[in-house]
Amino acid sequence: MLKLFRIIAVVICATLICILGTLYSLIRFRHPNNVSVMARWFGRLHGLVGLEVEHRFPANVDEVGPCIYIGNHQNNYDMVTISYMVRPRTVSVGKKSLIWIPFFGILYWATGNIFLDRDNRSKAHSTMTELARRINNEKLSIWMFPEGTRSRGRGLLPFKTGAFHAAIAANVPIVPVICSDTHNKVDLNRKDNGKVICEIMQPIDVSGYTRENVRELADYCHQVMSKRIAELNAEIAQKQEA
Repeated sequence: MLKLFRIIAVVICATLICILGTLYSLIRFRHPNNVSVMARWFGRLHGLVGLEVEHRFPANVDEVGPCIYIGNHQNNYDMVTISYMVRPRTVSVGKKSLIWIPFFGILYWATGNIFLDRDNRSKAHSTMTELARRINNEKLSIWMFPEGTRSRGRGLLPFKTGAFHAAIAANVPIVPVICSDTHNKVDLNRKDNGKVICEIMQPIDVSGYTRENVRELADYCHQVMSKRIAELNAEIAQKQEA
């Protein structure tokens, strides 16, 4: 019964956010702060699935400037956990098929996010070039999931290099954003599904990297994020045992 109630509540709330958010975003069409506002709305739904979410922001979070945010992409619960971490003047990059998701697709477009055609490598490359131009000309930050797909309990998947090419081309830092594990943690029939920690890490300078060694940058960021995710998981486990 609790599961059914939660599903209905989440669907209703998410649909209302999409409808009201689309109207809001059309009034401020593709404003650079639209995405962060909508992400915060969705991020406040975590209590509906029984999760307690702690959001950790570094003291210098507002001093970073334009950058490429990279997050770990776990499952559908990302919408109520890590989405809250999206900063002002940040837009995301998503696959073009998102436009066909009822209600959400039009919201994703109206807020000013960028669609990527992953099946067309030449278009994908031109998109990364366009990202670099927009970052510098419009003082935007870009949010990407470099794994390219949900990990669904498989750990942090290998990174694709698009986000790192864009960071090098725009000469802006990479900022990792991580969320502790949620795979198999949520039981919609259980009242309390425990705690999740989301954290924005310190910027990673890309000035020492070029297109030729972009894979090294991607692998380094993967290593840094994987280590910190493990630390957050251990922290939560320790508190649960206490």
